[in-house]
Amino acid sequence: MYITFKRVIDLVVSLIAIVILSPLMVIIAIIIKLESKGPILFKQMRVGKDKKLFYILKYRTMRIDAPKDMPTHLLKDPKSYITSVGGFLRKTSLDELPQLINILKGEMSIIGPRPALWNQYDLISERDKYRANDISPGMTGLAQIKGRDELEIDEKAKLDGEYARDISLLKDLNLFVKTFYIVLKSEGVQEGSKQ
Repeated sequence: MYITFKRVIDLVVSLIAIVILSPLMVIIAIIIKLESKGPILFKQMRVGKDKKLFYILKYRTMRIDAPKDMPTHLLKDPKSYITSVGGFLRKTSLDELPQLINILKGEMSIIGPRPALWNQYDLISERDKYRANDISPGMTGLAQIKGRDELEIDEKAKLDGEYARDISLLKDLNLFVKTFYIVLKSEGVQEGSKQ
């Protein structure tokens, strides 16, 4: 029952957020365009509900010569690719705002497992064990507030599965509020490989 209601919430909240945040989104787009060559938006193939592929939208935070299909935390020297405005957008998670369009289109939810890259086979496979690929991915989720990039693949997949098993309005509200706290503290963001 809540799953249907959750989609309605996603539609309403994403539409309201786009309207309210549109001036900020336009300003960010202008700054990106003025700072570096390349498109304003970055599109990347990700894994959605039932492993259906879709293109996630983000503000471009890296130079156009950056590797396209590699998670940033696995790059040896990501800061050499990140633009100056990109660093700020990533730290504040403002680069994620275009995903409101993905939510509006039904490709994502506000709350859910972060969508894996199409070639993150280890994460996709691990999520299969916990049925976390059976639900819509989200802008934020349980794994995001429990460690984000710092989590190992198996731990991240377990948390995603825990969320998938027990989706509720109360849990979504709790995760939504906690996300703001995590973003303000810039917790769990890892720019570069652990080695």
